Amino acid sequence: MTNSLAQWFVTNLGDTISPLMLIFLISMVPILELRGGLIAASLLHVDMWTAIPVCIIGNLIPVPFILLLVTKVFDLLKRTKTFRPMVERLENRALKKSDRIRQFEFWGLVLFVGVPLPGTGAWTGSLIAALLGIRNRKAVPAILLGLFMATFIICVIFYGMLGKVW
Repeated sequence: MTNSLAQWFVTNLGDTISPLMLIFLISMVPILELRGGLIAASLLHVDMWTAIPVCIIGNLIPVPFILLLVTKVFDLLKRTKTFRPMVERLENRALKKSDRIRQFEFWGLVLFVGVPLPGTGAWTGSLIAALLGIRNRKAVPAILLGLFMATFIICVIFYGMLGKVW
């Protein structure tokens, strides 16, 4: 799914904005995040060493807002009849994925963010950390380490193995 979404962004916006701005924006989007940004960068033939910092920074920008504000925003939204079901669904989906994080905290969060599978990444990792009440001084380094791990894996796959095919 990430591949097709990244391809859609490249196809529909690749001629409209610069490649660096496009991969930066894609890296900020939930679901796509760093994976999508790096995939798009490889499709746009952006040099890997140029793409990496752009994608990491783009993916990190939402993290402090999620860690610091999401529980407060969720509490406010749950007071409304309209948004309560949506917020509860988001919380439940995030907490379903939290077993390993709850059990291993720091390393669980590192692996959750670092293994680039659908539904994992800095957004969901930050949301889970906030909902579980993991302290920011533990969550932020775990998320950073996980992002570096995901960056390595995605670069090996899309700039290494599949990069030669595309």
